Amino acid sequence: FGHAVNGVKAAMDDQSFRIQVVIGAVVFALAFYFRLQKFEFLILILTVISVLTLEMINTSIERILDLLHPEKHPEIKIIKDISAAAVLLAALGALVIGLKIFIPYVF
Repeated sequence: FGHAVNGVKAAMDDQSFRIQVVIGAVVFALAFYFRLQKFEFLILILTVISVLTLEMINTSIERILDLLHPEKHPEIKIIKDISAAAVLLAALGALVIGLKIFIPYVF
């Protein structure tokens, strides 16, 4: 458990992860403000955790590749781009889910 806590602390050093954490906090604040139904709230928890998890995996992949191959390499760039694209895809999916859940409460 201690290693996992250290991992979260290390992830907080990454700007992208911190941004995702702030976005997640805003989502949860809105969820409490609008008093979402339990199922909607659970979907948001799963969605936010998925994005944060993928961001951590992406950061881990980037750090491993930088350690193993510190100089620029076109294949390393492709791997990093694909890993970042996975986070982008999850974030876009989270945006769609968030809009689908929150729009009825706003309008």
